[in-house]
Amino acid sequence: MRLSMGIGYAGNHKKSADLLAELEHAGLDVAWVAEAYTFDAPSYMGYLAARTERVAIGSGILPLYTRTPTLLAMTAAGIDALSDGRCILGLGASGPQVIEGFHGVPYDKPIARTREIIDICRQVWKREAPLVHDGPLYHMPLPADQGTGLGKPLKLINHPVRPSIPIYVAALGERNIELTAEVADGWLPLFYAPDSADAVFGAPLRAGLAKRDPALGPLEIGASASVCIGDNLDVDALRDLARPGVALYVGGMGARGRNFYNALFCRYGYEKEAAQIQDLYLAGKKKEAEAAVPAAFLEQTSLIGPAGYIKERLAAFEESGVTLLSVGPLGGDPVQTVSTLKEWLS
Repeated sequence: MRLSMGIGYAGNHKKSADLLAELEHAGLDVAWVAEAYTFDAPSYMGYLAARTERVAIGSGILPLYTRTPTLLAMTAAGIDALSDGRCILGLGASGPQVIEGFHGVPYDKPIARTREIIDICRQVWKREAPLVHDGPLYHMPLPADQGTGLGKPLKLINHPVRPSIPIYVAALGERNIELTAEVADGWLPLFYAPDSADAVFGAPLRAGLAKRDPALGPLEIGASASVCIGDNLDVDALRDLARPGVALYVGGMGARGRNFYNALFCRYGYEKEAAQIQDLYLAGKKKEAEAAVPAAFLEQTSLIGPAGYIKERLAAFEESGVTLLSVGPLGGDPVQTVSTLKEWLS
């Protein structure tokens, strides 16, 4: 099981890059750069490529709707060139609040768009022929009756460093997970509890893997967990640090009936708690919503405690199928935390 970490993208970029250089020497395998509605991720990914030598640099994630499929392919190919073949293209649907509210485009057909975008990107990188794609949603070239009629098939000018760049998809819904297991190189779940993972995610994963092209290789699974290692920790207080984030996603990230994270919480068996958290959060009672997050869920999705306990939980993540663990150190020296985890996983 390899290690990854999200790198700060909205603060001091130079200090974050300095930290990543140290994390790289400590053994970090992948650095993720998020893109919400602040600075774009690819600009910083290019900067990190120039400041590092070995660590892979992934977008975590680029929303499907914010760029054309060919621009996504061009962007990934550019970062892959700058980094000498270390780019991971992380994609996701984001949500209607951001896509329609900030970008002003319809949030529609995320699963169909994911499939087509992945196919188009891989065609662009291979450069086997000028790009021609006539799908339900995307058409290259654009049909004459939809434009000037002057469009023609084109091929990426530059030869990519690699003819295939890894594509990871952030997926929560069962249909999206099934598609990801079928066509993507990796899957990025949120709120991954290894002890319940098979019950919650197993069926769609198996359905997708049954249709997977063997040439793609095994599906990478990139879960995440906060980490703090020590013998005399206030474990409950450290786990409680995750409450605001969980309450935000489960309670406030989306409208009632259109909250993907709330639906996932229900699939974990927390239907009552999911409804309570959402009711409280939407009523403006954020602290009460945070308090309603089950302690058991916070334990299952974190790595906080003495060394022996952490090693057991690492084994649980790995046994559940996780191949890439994204860690969020809580306090202490993150470089030392990564170094310790790498030693235990070696």
